[in-house]
Amino acid sequence: MAATARRLGRVMGVTLLALAGAFVAGPTVPAVGAADRVNSDAAEAAAERADHAMGSQIAKHEGAGGGERPGDSGSQSGTKSADDGVLGIDVSRWQGKVDWQYWWDKGKRFAYIKATEGVSYTSPTYRDQYDGAAGVGMIRGAYHFALPDVSGGAKQAEYFVDNGGQWTSDGKTLPGVIDLEYNPYGESCYGKTQSQMATWIKDFADTYHRRTSRDPVIYTSNSWWQKCVGSARSFAATSPLWVARYSDSVGPLPGDWDYYTFWQYSNEPIDQNRFNGSMARLKVLARSDSGSRR
Repeated sequence: MAATARRLGRVMGVTLLALAGAFVAGPTVPAVGAADRVNSDAAEAAAERADHAMGSQIAKHEGAGGGERPGDSGSQSGTKSADDGVLGIDVSRWQGKVDWQYWWDKGKRFAYIKATEGVSYTSPTYRDQYDGAAGVGMIRGAYHFALPDVSGGAKQAEYFVDNGGQWTSDGKTLPGVIDLEYNPYGESCYGKTQSQMATWIKDFADTYHRRTSRDPVIYTSNSWWQKCVGSARSFAATSPLWVARYSDSVGPLPGDWDYYTFWQYSNEPIDQNRFNGSMARLKVLARSDSGSRR
């Protein structure tokens, strides 16, 4: 009887130790989860630092209530309102999953979607947003946020084309956009002179044209362009202009452009744009190069 009791005690002791071990080991599971959350939060923070939406730096430097200041120079002041022409939007990772049917019902007929930035960032929402815009019937295209101080223009054009900036003559794909605005990390002009910046842009444009047969649309503001490019080189004969100015008129145009193709006139509640022409003309832009490059 005593031996049986001793054996029973040993069995119960082992069982209790096992149970105690289970309870002690239990908290290590959430600890691993916490580490994963920390890593995930760090990755998200890194993505935010590397992901800049079209116009984000223009709004930061020039204000969201009106892009140009009195006395700014430019080739021509626009007088048409954003109610004229064809309306559209542009989106990036910051918009996440877009309700495309909602924006279609609001009268938006084209969209530009961020694809890349510099030579190391590709938007994780690009494909879903690009396909979503096409799914409701919008004419769509891709844009690249340029970082002229991290690589040459040719390298960034290659990266853009390889990661979403392709073009096809299907009548519903707009030419790619090079987004040129204030440096989010430092000096406005990325440490370049006007001549150097103009050369960088030309290298990007030439490479994009070689890869796609199209000239890129140039997105910028009058103030940034006058400061960082000025009259160092003309792109008006080949690249359509997309001007950013958050106001009720487009204002003076940069460089020697005397005509704008797109105007980003608001960033509330989403980036909103106007194509300066009819729907038929927008389809022409999607089908063929309207520039004069030979």
